[in-house]
Amino acid sequence: MPSKDAVNPAANSARSAAVPVARPLVRPFGAVQESVGFRALLVSNVCFFSGVWSHSFILGWMVYEQTRSEVALAVFTALRMAPLLLGPLAGVLSDRFDRRRVLLIACTWVLVAAATMAALASWGRSPSLVLLAAGLAIGLAHSPSQPARSALTVELVSRARLSNANALNALVLSTTLLVGPAIGGALLTAFGASTALWLTTGWYAISLIALLGVPANRVRSLGHHDSAWRMLTHGAAALLRNRIVAAVLAITILTNALVFSIYQGFMPVFAGQVLDLDAAGLGALLTCFGLGGMAGSLVVAALGDFRRKGVVFLVGTGTMAVCWALFALSQWFWLSCALLMCAGLASSVFGVLQTTLMLAATPHRLQGRAMGLQELAIGITPLAAIGVGLVAQLLGIAWTTFLTASLLAAALVVIGVAVPALRRYNGTAEDHLVP
Repeated sequence: MPSKDAVNPAANSARSAAVPVARPLVRPFGAVQESVGFRALLVSNVCFFSGVWSHSFILGWMVYEQTRSEVALAVFTALRMAPLLLGPLAGVLSDRFDRRRVLLIACTWVLVAAATMAALASWGRSPSLVLLAAGLAIGLAHSPSQPARSALTVELVSRARLSNANALNALVLSTTLLVGPAIGGALLTAFGASTALWLTTGWYAISLIALLGVPANRVRSLGHHDSAWRMLTHGAAALLRNRIVAAVLAITILTNALVFSIYQGFMPVFAGQVLDLDAAGLGALLTCFGLGGMAGSLVVAALGDFRRKGVVFLVGTGTMAVCWALFALSQWFWLSCALLMCAGLASSVFGVLQTTLMLAATPHRLQGRAMGLQELAIGITPLAAIGVGLVAQLLGIAWTTFLTASLLAAALVVIGVAVPALRRYNGTAEDHLVP
């Protein structure tokens, strides 16, 4: 018998029964059509992330314009990303309280912070310390709300639509990450910093309004009356005993440390030193990766509740590692663009399925904490970039990337062999939890 903790609220169970399971749905927007609540959440996500990326770009530009210091810009980025380390605590909040309310508070917080920053800029009172504080404020709204945002998806769609919904969330994230900075740059050029800040603040207002269309979470965790510390420690222990969850977390840590640390921190080095490109060439490389990610998200969304998600997760992540290793060896611009597009497509398989597998293999009462651990695993990226940078000083960025990507591919083979439960796991609506 499946654990009762694995069952979503009754409304979702009823919907799941009405949807064929373990078959491709071939409806890229099936979750949107099925659930009005998820539709509202997706609109909120579009506006929230559009605000985050465009706002971050504008603030970063203001920091550099005032200081002309790469160190100051690095401090701004570090402050904005530091709240990723609060992932486990944010997961506890997601399991302890109404997830919709958590998102409403986070969105209200960033709306007030953004409006305050815009007002200070309009009055000419935006020194670099204020800009750094604004970056931290964005991070405190963005990262800690992610576990609630992901876990809430499970409550709004049927289990058979979970992969589809996660793919659409990933599509929103990759699209806004690609378009958001461009919007921020266009607003800066057209209206100046203070007006651009006011306009990007509007994204958060729309996101907050859209959240009002999401039904409140009426399910409480079984550990609701426990202390936050007890919920954190006991939840983490229970999750790590789950072979599938532990394997997915390990792959998430390795992928972010060995591959995404390079993508986020060293692409300008590839463009300038390896491929001899200017800023436009760098933009083309990043665009290719982003377009591949968007295409991959649509493909995964169209597949629906397909079987063998564990194997697809391993193969997709391995393909991404191979593409990065080949990219590291490439000396030709167009080949590099093609490899990055393929890497972006494979990365969307990794991104969608890491969340889908974590949620599908986790009891409902622990899903927020599972997403919190995932957020912490992603949060090691800036720290890993320091180690990658030290190695690159010795070997060069190309050989360092080839080495890290090859290590990731080898680790995936080891994990795939050592954890057969992951290879066999379907993650479909008919599955039982794996202990």
